[in-house]
Amino acid sequence: MATGLGIEAVRRGYKVHFTGMEELVGLLKTQEITRSSRARIKRLTTSDLVIIDDLMFMAIDRQEANLFFQLINKLYGQTSLIITFNKGPEEWGEILGDPAITTAILDRILHKSEVLALTGDSYRLKHRQTIFGPLQPDIIKTLKSDL
Repeated sequence: MATGLGIEAVRRGYKVHFTGMEELVGLLKTQEITRSSRARIKRLTTSDLVIIDDLMFMAIDRQEANLFFQLINKLYGQTSLIITFNKGPEEWGEILGDPAITTAILDRILHKSEVLALTGDSYRLKHRQTIFGPLQPDIIKTLKSDL
């Protein structure tokens, strides 16, 4: 869904930047020492729409959370954000490692936003193909129980 919204924004003439959280943290950590990271962060901060995928996929340390907060603070009020995550905001403190930074990030992200909580079967699992054809429903149940 986030990718589809990004594609539509591009079609309408907006500058869109898509990044995964792991890649974004790497850019934030290296922006002071590499020109390429600095250039990518500049492109990101001058975009009309920034899509950050899998925000809560991995735990980040306090320094990384602080860098992420600084980015969100810079984007706040000037850039539209789409953020995908698989944990509720109540669990973010555990992953970001600092309750104060988590509160500040959530304050900026959730202000003037719409939160879409998707439930049901995973689209990726539901439409997954194997080399032998469509994935069978009993295999999907097994995969879901392993998650």
